Amino acid sequence: MMEALLGIGSAFGLSTSAGLNAYIPMLIVSILTRMGWLQLSEPYNVMGNWWVIGTLSVLLVIEMLVDKIPAVDSINDLIQTLVRPAAGALLFAANANVITDISPVIAIIFGILLAGGVHATKGVVRPVVTASTAGVGNPIVSVLEDIVALVVSILSMIVPIIIMVVLVVAFVWLFFRWRSRRSREKLAF
Repeated sequence: MMEALLGIGSAFGLSTSAGLNAYIPMLIVSILTRMGWLQLSEPYNVMGNWWVIGTLSVLLVIEMLVDKIPAVDSINDLIQTLVRPAAGALLFAANANVITDISPVIAIIFGILLAGGVHATKGVVRPVVTASTAGVGNPIVSVLEDIVALVVSILSMIVPIIIMVVLVVAFVWLFFRWRSRRSREKLAF
């Protein structure tokens, strides 16, 4: 039971960070799998192969460079609209041990929703940053996003239950804040 909770906690954190940068959490999982510190079930254990680690490393470098350039980052975000939710689904499924613990369909849906939600938020915020800073703020915001993705990915592997609780609290807080704002808007009309 505890192992399942830890796996689901890791899955939540990794899927969420994949919404910011798909390759950081995937590379961390791949390296930990290769080192034997993380045991993924079939077919996800292929992530520990050297060619997967090499491919993810190259894609990470490309992503980190392209995401710092105004206008090009918008094109990259458009491309990543498919990649990030798919990475979130893969990470959730791999780390929740879906073959034995929960339905693969549910795991994939959760992964897509988490990574897709974060990516959608990023897709809305980034053009505002570009417009309000004339593109000067893009590299700064991109570096901050990469740092957050790295920290959340590492923490989700180290302390998945804490990450899961923090994410649930954050989502509940955001929901109630959104609901409160909606009710205030209704009262204003």
